[in-house]
Amino acid sequence: MEYETFIEQGLDGEAPLKRMLCKAVKRTENDKAGAVSVVFATKDKGLAKQEIHELAVSNPCNYYMVDRVPLNVYGIGLTHYPSIAITKSDLE
Repeated sequence: MEYETFIEQGLDGEAPLKRMLCKAVKRTENDKAGAVSVVFATKDKGLAKQEIHELAVSNPCNYYMVDRVPLNVYGIGLTHYPSIAITKSDLE
């Protein structure tokens, strides 16, 4: 599945909260370190779409995704648990 398709799925879901995650890999003095962070959250689908595209253009080395988050629900119990993996190859 293409990146844009993943973004659209995150934007189009019924859950009200749109949460943007960022995967970044940074070089330290002797190694690399990876982190996944929440960079933006909104209930406004249009604003989420605008922000994800601006972030992706201004920081092309990072990987961004949008997920749809239901409110007042424990995430582990969802059939799809939104996440971004950092693999060994990302850190080589």
